[in-house]
Amino acid sequence: MVSDLEIYLFDLRGYVVLPNALTPKEVAELNEGLEAIPSLKAGEWYGYVHAHRYGTTDGFNLQQIYEAGEPFERLIDHPSWIDKVKHFVGGEGSFDYHHGPLFIDENFATFRGSGEAIGLHSGGYPPIHRNQFRYHNGRFMCGQIDILIALTDFGPGDGGTMIIPGSHKSNFRHPHYDKHKMAQGATVEGIEGAVEIYINAGDALLFVDGISHGSAKRVNPGIRRTIVYRYGPSWGNFRYGYQPSPELLERLTPERRQIVQPLALIPREPNKLIANS
Repeated sequence: MVSDLEIYLFDLRGYVVLPNALTPKEVAELNEGLEAIPSLKAGEWYGYVHAHRYGTTDGFNLQQIYEAGEPFERLIDHPSWIDKVKHFVGGEGSFDYHHGPLFIDENFATFRGSGEAIGLHSGGYPPIHRNQFRYHNGRFMCGQIDILIALTDFGPGDGGTMIIPGSHKSNFRHPHYDKHKMAQGATVEGIEGAVEIYINAGDALLFVDGISHGSAKRVNPGIRRTIVYRYGPSWGNFRYGYQPSPELLERLTPERRQIVQPLALIPREPNKLIANS
């Protein structure tokens, strides 16, 4: 369920912290699953998991992480956030809902070491349909809701996620955006209005992707680990052209399969009358 306070804070700030979204056992299983994946270079595959980078100093990603085993599959419709995501994406009670209101267009694990960060991106201006924030006629209709799950603690020096609260509604570009935007060596630290979110392993951060966000630069030793699942309406498509594997679809519950593949392709035989004419 989504509480009245969560609705208020999400509308006001663009994000909500979900403490203890995962149990210590779930966190341990996810970390063990990541450690079981061998070291990869960007562009390499391990089964259906793809090694990927956005840039050069913003860490390393494992895309399609829900292909990495059952602990990751559980995150698709995890009870700690799935009803909240449905509420903020919207679609329930409409035609869209009958085709599954949600679709995960990107899901990945991120690893960042000392000296790494991701620069500022997104924001209410300029408006982008894909990650828009909208509340209309009594319901939310957000283009993309992100669930960022901490698998390690994020305190001072750990390179935590940084957000500019309320920027999902902004009609203007931040005057210092270019100094902090995604680029080699970029960090969100120092930009007016941004806050760093300190959370513990097992906590989750729910936010509309249209909010201006990025991270602080990690200065502590060790690796910052997160998992991000990005949910949008069922008519969306994969950000990078990935597709769920047949093996994954076969083993998912019907509810999870509908989120991963809301609209299955319709098989079609050529029209024999036309083919034989």
